[in-house]
This record gives sequence, C-alpha cells and structure tokens, in this order.
Amino acid sequence: MEPGSSTPGGMWGLPRTAVGNGVAGGAGAAPEIEVILAEPAWRRILPRAEALARRATRAALREGGRQGGVPRGVTVLLADDRELRRLNGEHRGRDKPTNVLSFPGLGGHLGDLALALGVVRREAAAAGKRPATHFAHLVAHGTLHLLGYDHQTAGEARRMERAESRVLHRLRLPNPWGPA
Repeated sequence: MEPGSSTPGGMWGLPRTAVGNGVAGGAGAAPEIEVILAEPAWRRILPRAEALARRATRAALREGGRQGGVPRGVTVLLADDRELRRLNGEHRGRDKPTNVLSFPGLGGHLGDLALALGVVRREAAAAGKRPATHFAHLVAHGTLHLLGYDHQTAGEARRMERAESRVLHRLRLPNPWGPA
C-alpha cells in the first residue's frame, strides 16, 4: 500500500457522487463511507454487506479517535478474488488475492479499502466463524490501518488486536481473537 495512492475520485476512479451512500463529512459530521459493490455475489453470503461495512468502519473510526473535526471519508470496495489479486500485485508486488487491502487517501479522504469475496468466505469457513463476523473484523482491521495502526512488531500487533476486539465488542460481535 503506497501512501497517497488514492486519486481524488478514489482508488477505484469513480466519482464520489456516483457511489455515495454515506453522509457527507463536515466538521463534527459523520464520516462519508461509500461502499462499492463490484461483485454482486457478496449479497449471497452477506445480504446487508453495505450496511455492515459502514457500521464496522464507523466503529473503527470511533476506536481510532477520529470522529470530530476534519472531514474524512472511506471508500470500501467489495470485489472478487481476481480484482484483489490485481490490486495486490499492482500495489504490493504479490501475485495472489488477499482478504483486505488498505490504501491511504489524500486531504479529507482517509482512504480506501478493498475486500475479496472468495478469500473472506474461505477464511471464515476455515476458522469456523460466521462470514458477517469475519467480514466486520476485516473492515475494522483495514480501517485501523488507515488510522495508522499496524502489526509489524509484536507490540504493534497487540495494540491493533486489542483495538479490533473493542471494535467488534462495540458491534456486539465475538472477539476475533477468541475461540470460534
């Protein structure tokens, strides 16, 4: 993920007004969270994927302490494995799909997230978790990355895991680090 890799129209090159379902973010306003459903099959495993993405993003923003002041927006792309493989190769040099990618934004746009349907579904099944719970965890994880959280060192990983646990608790979902 390269800093500043987002374009003014967002990582996906779509005009903000064409994909918006969020609330415009002004001083003290709720963040603008746009969800792009690029892969309709998301609705088969998560009929309310867009709403859950917005809730998880907002909860992570609250956890990260970025609710007030500066306008900020997040765009969430719900794509297929092929698109995430392309993005992962283009931006991280890895020729494989991944569960979630985070791309820092510019100005008042906090950044963009992209999630791969097949990877998310397979990981949830392998871990014995509900797809909605795993999905919310990954959206929170990606949003926390946009807020500066990371997991490169053991200390950073513990801090991020605790933040993710608090976000999922706020959403009334199970601790992602607890037993399935």
